[in-house]
Amino acid sequence: MPKSGNILNTISSLYQSLTKTEKKIADRILMSPDLVVQCPLSEIADHLEVGEATFVRFCRSIGFKGFSDFKLELSIELATKDNGDNPLLETDIEHTDSSLHIAQKLQSAISNVVNETINLLDFKQLENAVSAIRQANRIFLFGVGSSGITAEEAKNKLMRIGFQVDATGNNHFMYMQAALLTSKDVAIGISHSGYSQETAHALNIAKKNGATTVAITHSLRSPITDSADFVLVNGNKQGKLQGDSIGTKIAQLFVLDLIYALLVQSEQERAVETKQKTLNVILEQRIK
Repeated sequence: MPKSGNILNTISSLYQSLTKTEKKIADRILMSPDLVVQCPLSEIADHLEVGEATFVRFCRSIGFKGFSDFKLELSIELATKDNGDNPLLETDIEHTDSSLHIAQKLQSAISNVVNETINLLDFKQLENAVSAIRQANRIFLFGVGSSGITAEEAKNKLMRIGFQVDATGNNHFMYMQAALLTSKDVAIGISHSGYSQETAHALNIAKKNGATTVAITHSLRSPITDSADFVLVNGNKQGKLQGDSIGTKIAQLFVLDLIYALLVQSEQERAVETKQKTLNVILEQRIK
């Protein structure tokens, strides 16, 4: 069952794995969650033009025993939600918006996606993933497109505190690296949609070779999670914002920065010393 107060975020993260009919139900609930709270099952089914049994199956598909449990938890979530929150459409860029207003909308969007990520994360899995990374001989990060850029940024941070780490967005290199991993290594796959075939395949190869595998994604029950020992879910609840990708980027970097912070926390003196060493060699080159 989804964590209390986190139902709408969970529906969003499960969306890609739902059937066509379930997506139709999810769309309506995400747009008008009050419908579920205010109406009996028969009226909800009529509004959605689905059978009552279909709606009950939807409730079970997202982790509830049935309609009653779903309705009760959603009622609590909506009752405790800050009524001052802006609706998702508030993040759309309007023709009449000033540059300051647009900046404030972006700020709100970033804040929302970080809050959603915190709500969706399983912190026990996060801690277990960090423990595996601490003990790993090598760490490899996989991702294509913008997720590949995120992987490179994470590589830079981890390298500067002393980890043997590499990252690539090239699918051939991903497969070759994954094939050479062992039980002493960790592979981290990054895919916001969870449906990147290259990243999912690389993680599957790593898993078969005994490596500990970590998936960072927004989509639960997506292909990338099939081969993952630990799944770290990032948020991305945003409207039709022109800079929508900033939400995905911030959410992924937030999860990776959490990993980095926990690694530093576990061996702070070593991390500080190592980072200073890497900084010194760069500064020496600038002086020359």
